[in-house]
Amino acid sequence: MAKRRRSGTGTVRLRKDGRWEARVVVGYDERGFPKTKNVLAKSKNECVEKLETLKSAIGVTARTKCHPEMPFGEWVDYWYQTYCKNTLKEYTQITYEERIYKQIIPKIGDTPLNQVTAGTLEKFYAHLKADGRLIRRETYGPGLANSVIRSIHAHCRAALEKAKSEGLIRQNPAVNCKLPPKKSPEIEILSPEEMQRLLIQAKEDGFYEMFLLDLSTGLRRGELLGIQWKDIDFEKGTLSVNKQVKYIKGELRIMSPKTQASNRTVVLPPQLLAVLQEYREKVNSIWLFPSPVKDEDVPRDPTACRKALAKILERAGCKHVPFHALRHTFASHAFHYGMDVKTLASTIGHESVETTLNVYAHSSDEMKRAAAKKIDQTLGAVVGGKTALVARENECGQQEHTRPKKPPRAKFEPYRGKIRKSGTGSVHQVSKNTWEGRYSPVVDGKRVARNVYASSPEECEEKLAKLIKEMKMEFGIR
Repeated sequence: MAKRRRSGTGTVRLRKDGRWEARVVVGYDERGFPKTKNVLAKSKNECVEKLETLKSAIGVTARTKCHPEMPFGEWVDYWYQTYCKNTLKEYTQITYEERIYKQIIPKIGDTPLNQVTAGTLEKFYAHLKADGRLIRRETYGPGLANSVIRSIHAHCRAALEKAKSEGLIRQNPAVNCKLPPKKSPEIEILSPEEMQRLLIQAKEDGFYEMFLLDLSTGLRRGELLGIQWKDIDFEKGTLSVNKQVKYIKGELRIMSPKTQASNRTVVLPPQLLAVLQEYREKVNSIWLFPSPVKDEDVPRDPTACRKALAKILERAGCKHVPFHALRHTFASHAFHYGMDVKTLASTIGHESVETTLNVYAHSSDEMKRAAAKKIDQTLGAVVGGKTALVARENECGQQEHTRPKKPPRAKFEPYRGKIRKSGTGSVHQVSKNTWEGRYSPVVDGKRVARNVYASSPEECEEKLAKLIKEMKMEFGIR
């Protein structure tokens, strides 16, 4: 087995083209990412010699031993690169690196490792809660969500725990930290009537089959877009979920599902199978939902589908919910109509039944009223005897153990919007109380995009008109 090089001495590797490459970290940029320099050679020994020459020339000294007084940021970088990175999937590495090199190292990386205390960390988390967001501040506010802060804390705690096991510190200060509450705001789900209006409008806008399938199976967005026709067995009525579509460093990639339990087989309702059979005649692609704008045969863009959902919800008069709320909606209504939790966990790809109960078991007003009615009938039987219970049953008109009635068909006409004139930009809702206006003209062969944000569509249109006027004057657009 090859020996591991000491931290700070650089790395040496054999490239695919047969040359040897050596690389060493020389510092960090303003965003907290490591800056490196490299050398190339035909042999390993020559490469090592060039590396030592490079380090001498730029003044990089090797760290022969980790020590208690080393900067916390240096230790976190060493912990991630040495013990953590190789155990993570590529898209998970991106999440870790965003938090380590953009939040932890720039904010508290200069603090000596043995001087990091619970107070140091709690002050850091308070800053993140108040003013820690680096992007989309206009849309989501200046502070980070509690879940993100708790994830950053998990990285700090794991790094400090490793430092403790290595004998660099006596106690892990992250163990006693006070954290933001764990429970996130409950994601709203669509009511039966809203689901109907959504599907009616989706049929008008060309997304009917996509949203019908998602509301019938609770697939994640990446899993939904990763379906190929070969994954559907129309004879057995099943769908095999075995891949997902994800953006990695700006590139659309096909990869394995999120967890081992996410590789699963889902039984499709007969009516949905009939819809998909008819839809199949219209699609000339290996993908169920191919991209309508790219020449090559690739799946739809996840971001474009998210924006399409926001537009359809607005036109259908439904509340604004994220794409993942369709998964919540399926799970919650599956509970309501009697699916047991074990079957539901298997259907949506959860390894733990507890996760299914904690995350997706939403209590709708209808479910609460039904529960209250059952309690009332039970108490009535105790207080008034058998006669009282029968009277209440006759008054209700049905036995409680029967299946809930199907909701009446929604009386809704889909919105048939006008196409905006060329050169007027676009406006769409990006969150519950935020609208985004975008103008992206082509200037000298390159597209230049700028955005405005507002709390109402009317205000957004006004800001967008002003932006367009300013950009036309700036770039000389007629």
